[in-house]
Amino acid sequence: MPEAAAPAAAPAAAPPSPSPSQVAAARWRNPWRALPRVRAAVQGAYLAFLLLVGWQFARFADQVAGDGPITAARPPAVEAFLPIAALLGLRRWLATGQWDEVHPAGLVILLAALGVSLLARKGFCSWVCPVGTLSRAVEWVGRRTLWRRRWPAVPRWLDWPLSGLKYLLLAFFVLTVFSSMPAAAVTQFVRGPYNLAADAKMLELFRSPSATFLAVLGGLVAGSLLVKHLWCRWLCPYGALLGVASLLSPLSVRRDPEACHDCRACTRACPAEIQVHTKLRVLSTECTGCLSCVAACTSPDCLSVTRKGAAGLSPWLLPALVVGGLLAAWAVAAATGFWQTGVSAETFRWAYRIIGIGG
Repeated sequence: MPEAAAPAAAPAAAPPSPSPSQVAAARWRNPWRALPRVRAAVQGAYLAFLLLVGWQFARFADQVAGDGPITAARPPAVEAFLPIAALLGLRRWLATGQWDEVHPAGLVILLAALGVSLLARKGFCSWVCPVGTLSRAVEWVGRRTLWRRRWPAVPRWLDWPLSGLKYLLLAFFVLTVFSSMPAAAVTQFVRGPYNLAADAKMLELFRSPSATFLAVLGGLVAGSLLVKHLWCRWLCPYGALLGVASLLSPLSVRRDPEACHDCRACTRACPAEIQVHTKLRVLSTECTGCLSCVAACTSPDCLSVTRKGAAGLSPWLLPALVVGGLLAAWAVAAATGFWQTGVSAETFRWAYRIIGIGG
Protein backbone atom coordinates (compact mmCIF):
# COMPACT_ATOMS: atom_id res chain seq x y z
CA MET A 1 0.00 0.00 0.00
CA PRO A 2 1.53 3.32 -1.03
CA GLU A 3 2.58 5.66 1.78
CA ALA A 4 0.46 8.73 2.38
CA ALA A 5 1.97 11.94 1.10
CA ALA A 6 3.45 14.18 3.79
CA PRO A 7 1.39 17.28 4.45
CA ALA A 8 2.71 20.36 2.76
CA ALA A 9 4.74 22.68 5.03
CA ALA A 10 2.98 25.78 6.13
CA PRO A 11 4.24 28.86 4.37
CA ALA A 12 6.73 30.93 6.45
CA ALA A 13 5.18 33.86 8.22
CA ALA A 14 5.97 37.19 6.64
CA PRO A 15 8.20 39.42 8.80
CA PRO A 16 6.30 42.14 10.60
CA SER A 17 6.15 45.44 8.80
CA PRO A 18 8.29 48.15 10.39
CA SER A 19 6.44 50.82 12.24
CA PRO A 20 6.36 54.36 10.83
CA SER A 21 8.76 55.48 13.59
CA GLN A 22 11.26 52.75 12.66
CA VAL A 23 11.08 53.74 9.00
CA ALA A 24 11.66 57.37 9.93
CA ALA A 25 14.62 56.48 12.15
CA ALA A 26 16.19 54.40 9.36
CA ARG A 27 16.01 57.37 6.97
CA TRP A 28 16.97 60.01 9.56
CA ARG A 29 20.23 61.89 9.35
CA ASN A 30 21.32 63.63 12.52
CA PRO A 31 21.05 67.39 11.87
CA TRP A 32 23.69 68.05 14.55
CA ARG A 33 26.36 65.74 13.13
CA ALA A 34 28.52 68.74 12.17
CA LEU A 35 28.99 69.78 15.80
CA PRO A 36 32.30 67.89 16.33
CA ARG A 37 33.81 69.38 13.16
CA VAL A 38 32.80 72.89 14.12
CA ARG A 39 34.12 72.35 17.64
CA ALA A 40 37.44 71.16 16.25
CA ALA A 41 37.62 74.28 14.06
CA VAL A 42 36.93 76.57 17.03
CA GLN A 43 39.49 74.74 19.16
CA GLY A 44 42.07 74.86 16.37
CA ALA A 45 41.52 78.58 15.83
CA TYR A 46 41.98 79.34 19.52
CA LEU A 47 45.07 77.13 19.71
CA ALA A 48 46.56 78.96 16.72
CA PHE A 49 45.78 82.28 18.42
CA LEU A 50 47.56 81.14 21.59
CA LEU A 51 50.59 80.04 19.58
CA LEU A 52 50.72 83.54 18.09
CA VAL A 53 50.41 85.01 21.58
CA GLY A 54 53.25 82.77 22.75
CA TRP A 55 55.48 83.94 19.90
CA GLN A 56 54.70 87.60 20.65
CA PHE A 57 55.40 87.11 24.33
CA ALA A 58 58.69 85.33 23.60
CA ARG A 59 59.84 88.41 21.67
CA PHE A 60 58.85 90.66 24.57
CA ALA A 61 60.48 88.43 27.19
CA ASP A 62 63.72 88.20 25.23
CA GLN A 63 63.94 91.98 24.99
CA VAL A 64 63.13 92.44 28.67
CA ALA A 65 65.75 89.85 29.62
CA GLY A 66 68.36 91.71 27.58
CA ASP A 67 69.88 95.15 28.07
CA GLY A 68 68.66 96.85 24.92
CA PRO A 69 65.53 98.85 24.20
CA ILE A 70 62.15 97.16 24.67
CA THR A 71 60.08 97.67 21.53
CA ALA A 72 57.93 94.51 21.54
CA ALA A 73 54.52 94.69 23.18
CA ARG A 74 53.49 92.24 25.87
CA PRO A 75 50.29 90.44 24.74
CA PRO A 76 47.73 90.44 27.60
CA ALA A 77 46.28 87.10 26.52
CA VAL A 78 49.45 85.35 27.72
CA GLU A 79 47.90 85.59 31.19
CA ALA A 80 45.55 82.77 30.18
CA PHE A 81 48.47 80.51 31.14
CA LEU A 82 48.49 81.86 34.72
CA PRO A 83 45.40 80.45 36.47
CA ILE A 84 46.94 80.58 39.96
CA ALA A 85 47.86 84.25 39.48
CA ALA A 86 44.25 84.84 38.37
CA LEU A 87 42.97 83.09 41.50
CA LEU A 88 45.17 85.34 43.64
CA GLY A 89 43.86 88.35 41.75
CA LEU A 90 40.29 87.22 42.41
CA ARG A 91 41.03 86.85 46.12
CA ARG A 92 42.50 90.35 46.28
CA TRP A 93 39.62 91.86 44.33
CA LEU A 94 37.02 90.28 46.60
CA ALA A 95 38.91 91.35 49.73
CA THR A 96 39.88 94.90 48.75
CA GLY A 97 37.85 95.82 45.66
CA GLN A 98 41.13 96.46 43.79
CA TRP A 99 41.44 94.98 40.31
CA ASP A 100 44.66 93.13 39.58
CA GLU A 101 46.92 95.67 37.87
CA VAL A 102 49.67 93.11 37.21
CA HIS A 103 47.75 90.37 35.38
CA PRO A 104 44.33 91.94 34.73
CA ALA A 105 43.59 89.86 31.63
CA GLY A 106 44.10 86.67 33.62
CA LEU A 107 41.40 87.73 36.05
CA VAL A 108 39.08 88.66 33.17
CA ILE A 109 39.58 85.22 31.60
CA LEU A 110 38.92 83.43 34.90
CA LEU A 111 35.71 85.38 35.54
CA ALA A 112 34.59 84.92 31.93
CA ALA A 113 35.18 81.15 32.14
CA LEU A 114 33.16 81.02 35.35
CA GLY A 115 30.43 83.13 33.77
CA VAL A 116 30.02 80.94 30.69
CA SER A 117 30.03 77.85 32.94
CA LEU A 118 27.08 79.31 34.84
CA LEU A 119 25.27 79.61 31.52
CA ALA A 120 26.60 76.80 29.32
CA ARG A 121 28.06 74.18 31.61
CA LYS A 122 31.80 73.43 31.16
CA GLY A 123 31.73 74.56 27.55
CA PHE A 124 34.99 76.45 28.11
CA CYS A 125 36.76 73.10 28.59
CA SER A 126 35.52 71.51 25.38
CA TRP A 127 35.27 74.46 23.01
CA VAL A 128 38.15 76.76 24.02
CA CYS A 129 40.68 75.34 26.49
CA PRO A 130 43.94 74.41 24.68
CA VAL A 131 44.54 71.48 27.05
CA GLY A 132 41.13 70.14 26.12
CA THR A 133 42.08 70.55 22.46
CA LEU A 134 45.30 68.58 22.93
CA SER A 135 43.40 65.91 24.88
CA ARG A 136 41.02 65.55 21.93
CA ALA A 137 44.01 65.21 19.61
CA VAL A 138 45.50 62.43 21.74
CA GLU A 139 42.10 60.70 21.81
CA TRP A 140 41.99 60.92 18.00
CA VAL A 141 45.42 59.29 17.76
CA GLY A 142 44.44 56.54 20.19
CA ARG A 143 41.21 55.84 18.34
CA ARG A 144 43.07 55.35 15.08
CA THR A 145 45.97 53.30 16.41
CA LEU A 146 45.37 51.35 19.61
CA TRP A 147 41.59 51.26 19.82
CA ARG A 148 40.22 50.95 16.33
CA ARG A 149 37.29 48.80 17.45
CA ARG A 150 36.31 50.39 20.77
CA TRP A 151 38.03 52.49 23.40
CA PRO A 152 38.23 50.57 26.71
CA ALA A 153 35.94 52.02 29.36
CA VAL A 154 37.26 52.76 32.84
CA PRO A 155 35.29 50.80 35.48
CA ARG A 156 32.91 53.06 37.37
CA TRP A 157 34.31 51.93 40.74
CA LEU A 158 37.73 53.23 39.64
CA ASP A 159 36.65 56.29 37.66
CA TRP A 160 34.59 57.81 40.48
CA PRO A 161 37.37 58.13 43.13
CA LEU A 162 39.99 59.16 40.54
CA SER A 163 37.64 61.87 39.25
CA GLY A 164 37.63 63.24 42.78
CA LEU A 165 41.36 63.98 42.69
CA LYS A 166 40.86 67.23 40.81
CA TYR A 167 38.41 68.43 43.46
CA LEU A 168 41.02 67.74 46.15
CA LEU A 169 43.53 69.81 44.16
CA LEU A 170 40.95 72.58 43.78
CA ALA A 171 40.24 72.51 47.52
CA PHE A 172 43.98 72.81 48.23
CA PHE A 173 44.37 75.90 46.04
CA VAL A 174 41.16 77.54 47.29
CA LEU A 175 42.01 76.95 50.95
CA THR A 176 45.58 78.16 50.45
CA VAL A 177 44.58 81.35 48.64
CA PHE A 178 41.34 82.22 50.44
CA SER A 179 42.02 80.92 53.94
CA SER A 180 45.72 80.50 54.64
CA MET A 181 46.87 83.78 53.03
CA PRO A 182 45.67 87.04 54.59
CA ALA A 183 44.71 89.84 52.21
CA ALA A 184 47.91 91.79 52.94
CA ALA A 185 50.05 88.76 52.05
CA VAL A 186 48.11 88.27 48.81
CA THR A 187 48.66 91.92 47.84
CA GLN A 188 52.36 91.65 48.65
CA PHE A 189 52.72 88.52 46.52
CA VAL A 190 50.71 89.95 43.60
CA ARG A 191 53.06 92.96 43.46
CA GLY A 192 56.18 90.88 44.08
CA PRO A 193 58.81 89.95 41.47
CA TYR A 194 57.84 86.28 41.22
CA ASN A 195 54.25 87.07 40.23
CA LEU A 196 55.43 89.81 37.89
CA ALA A 197 57.68 87.32 36.09
CA ALA A 198 55.42 84.24 36.35
CA ASP A 199 54.73 84.18 32.61
CA ALA A 200 58.46 84.42 31.84
CA LYS A 201 59.14 81.49 34.17
CA MET A 202 56.44 79.54 32.33
CA LEU A 203 58.15 80.36 29.04
CA GLU A 204 61.47 79.14 30.42
CA LEU A 205 59.85 75.87 31.44
CA PHE A 206 58.71 75.19 27.89
CA ARG A 207 61.94 76.39 26.30
CA SER A 208 64.22 74.40 28.59
CA PRO A 209 62.11 71.63 30.10
CA SER A 210 63.61 69.62 32.93
CA ALA A 211 63.77 65.83 32.87
CA THR A 212 61.05 65.75 35.52
CA PHE A 213 58.75 67.95 33.44
CA LEU A 214 59.28 65.81 30.35
CA ALA A 215 58.67 62.61 32.32
CA VAL A 216 55.40 63.96 33.76
CA LEU A 217 54.28 65.26 30.37
CA GLY A 218 55.15 61.96 28.70
CA GLY A 219 53.30 60.04 31.40
CA LEU A 220 50.18 62.15 30.88
CA VAL A 221 50.27 61.64 27.12
CA ALA A 222 50.80 57.89 27.48
CA GLY A 223 48.06 57.67 30.09
CA SER A 224 45.71 59.64 27.82
CA LEU A 225 46.17 56.97 25.16
CA LEU A 226 44.69 54.49 27.64
CA VAL A 227 42.13 56.70 29.42
CA LYS A 228 40.21 59.27 27.42
CA HIS A 229 41.02 62.81 28.59
CA LEU A 230 42.96 61.63 31.63
CA TRP A 231 44.12 65.11 32.71
CA CYS A 232 40.73 66.75 32.24
CA ARG A 233 38.80 63.92 33.92
CA TRP A 234 41.00 63.25 36.91
CA LEU A 235 43.53 66.00 37.57
CA CYS A 236 42.55 69.46 36.27
CA PRO A 237 41.58 71.78 39.19
CA TYR A 238 40.48 74.51 36.76
CA GLY A 239 37.98 72.09 35.23
CA ALA A 240 36.85 71.13 38.73
CA LEU A 241 36.11 74.79 39.51
CA LEU A 242 34.12 75.20 36.30
CA GLY A 243 32.32 71.93 37.04
CA VAL A 244 31.11 73.28 40.38
CA ALA A 245 29.91 76.46 38.64
CA SER A 246 28.14 74.39 35.98
CA LEU A 247 25.81 72.95 38.61
CA LEU A 248 23.92 76.26 38.37
CA SER A 249 23.70 76.17 34.58
CA PRO A 250 20.12 76.13 33.26
CA LEU A 251 21.18 74.17 30.16
CA SER A 252 21.71 70.44 29.96
CA VAL A 253 21.43 67.55 27.54
CA ARG A 254 18.05 65.81 27.88
CA ARG A 255 17.20 62.29 26.71
CA ASP A 256 13.69 61.27 25.69
CA PRO A 257 13.38 57.61 26.82
CA GLU A 258 10.46 57.01 24.45
CA ALA A 259 12.55 58.00 21.43
CA CYS A 260 15.67 56.17 22.63
CA HIS A 261 16.36 52.71 21.19
CA ASP A 262 19.33 52.03 23.51
CA CYS A 263 22.04 51.97 20.86
CA ARG A 264 24.42 53.62 23.40
CA ALA A 265 26.16 55.66 20.71
CA CYS A 266 25.87 58.70 22.99
CA THR A 267 27.71 56.99 25.85
CA ARG A 268 30.46 55.73 23.56
CA ALA A 269 30.96 59.24 22.16
CA CYS A 270 31.20 60.94 25.57
CA PRO A 271 34.84 61.85 26.43
CA ALA A 272 34.02 61.65 30.14
CA GLU A 273 32.29 58.27 29.68
CA ILE A 274 29.07 59.54 31.26
CA GLN A 275 26.32 56.92 30.91
CA VAL A 276 24.18 59.23 28.79
CA HIS A 277 21.90 56.39 27.63
CA THR A 278 20.67 55.94 31.23
CA LYS A 279 20.01 59.62 32.05
CA LEU A 280 16.94 61.75 31.65
CA ARG A 281 19.08 64.89 32.03
CA VAL A 282 22.89 65.00 32.02
CA LEU A 283 23.62 67.06 35.12
CA SER A 284 27.05 65.64 35.97
CA THR A 285 29.86 68.09 36.76
CA GLU A 286 31.95 65.96 34.39
CA CYS A 287 29.84 67.05 31.39
CA THR A 288 31.91 69.50 29.33
CA GLY A 289 29.12 70.55 27.00
CA CYS A 290 31.03 69.18 24.00
CA LEU A 291 27.76 67.82 22.56
CA SER A 292 29.46 64.72 21.15
CA CYS A 293 26.53 62.70 22.45
CA VAL A 294 24.01 64.86 20.60
CA ALA A 295 26.03 64.58 17.38
CA ALA A 296 26.31 60.78 17.72
CA CYS A 297 22.64 60.12 18.47
CA THR A 298 20.94 57.76 16.00
CA SER A 299 17.30 58.40 16.91
CA PRO A 300 15.20 61.44 15.99
CA ASP A 301 14.30 63.77 18.87
CA CYS A 302 16.07 61.58 21.43
CA LEU A 303 18.79 63.97 22.65
CA SER A 304 18.39 67.72 22.86
CA VAL A 305 19.66 70.71 24.80
CA THR A 306 17.07 72.14 27.15
CA ARG A 307 16.60 74.25 30.20
CA LYS A 308 14.47 72.83 32.98
CA GLY A 309 10.78 72.84 32.18
CA ALA A 310 11.29 74.25 28.65
CA ALA A 311 11.12 72.84 25.15
CA GLY A 312 14.26 71.75 23.35
CA LEU A 313 16.67 74.44 22.18
CA SER A 314 19.14 74.39 19.34
CA PRO A 315 22.40 72.73 20.46
CA TRP A 316 24.25 75.55 18.69
CA LEU A 317 23.12 77.83 21.52
CA LEU A 318 25.62 76.31 23.92
CA PRO A 319 28.82 77.00 21.92
CA ALA A 320 27.41 80.38 20.91
CA LEU A 321 27.14 81.30 24.60
CA VAL A 322 30.67 80.05 25.27
CA VAL A 323 32.43 81.81 22.40
CA GLY A 324 30.19 84.87 22.51
CA GLY A 325 30.56 85.21 26.28
CA LEU A 326 34.37 85.11 26.12
CA LEU A 327 34.52 87.60 23.25
CA ALA A 328 32.11 89.92 25.06
CA ALA A 329 34.22 89.78 28.23
CA TRP A 330 37.34 90.66 26.24
CA ALA A 331 35.60 93.54 24.43
CA VAL A 332 34.23 95.07 27.65
CA ALA A 333 37.53 94.66 29.51
CA ALA A 334 39.55 96.15 26.65
CA ALA A 335 37.16 99.08 26.30
CA THR A 336 37.12 99.88 30.02
CA GLY A 337 40.84 99.52 30.77
CA PHE A 338 40.67 96.19 32.61
CA TRP A 339 42.66 94.20 30.03
CA GLN A 340 46.10 95.77 29.67
CA THR A 341 48.60 95.52 32.53
CA GLY A 342 49.54 98.70 34.37
CA VAL A 343 53.13 97.49 34.88
CA SER A 344 55.83 99.17 32.82
CA ALA A 345 58.34 97.24 30.74
CA GLU A 346 61.18 98.46 32.97
CA THR A 347 59.41 97.11 36.05
CA PHE A 348 59.14 93.75 34.34
CA ARG A 349 62.87 93.96 33.62
CA TRP A 350 63.52 94.60 37.31
CA ALA A 351 61.44 91.56 38.27
CA TYR A 352 63.24 89.39 35.72
CA ARG A 353 66.59 90.37 37.20
CA ILE A 354 65.43 89.66 40.75
CA ILE A 355 64.46 86.08 39.96
CA GLY A 356 67.45 85.42 37.72
CA ILE A 357 66.13 85.82 34.18
CA GLY A 358 68.50 87.60 31.83
CA GLY A 359 71.04 90.22 32.90
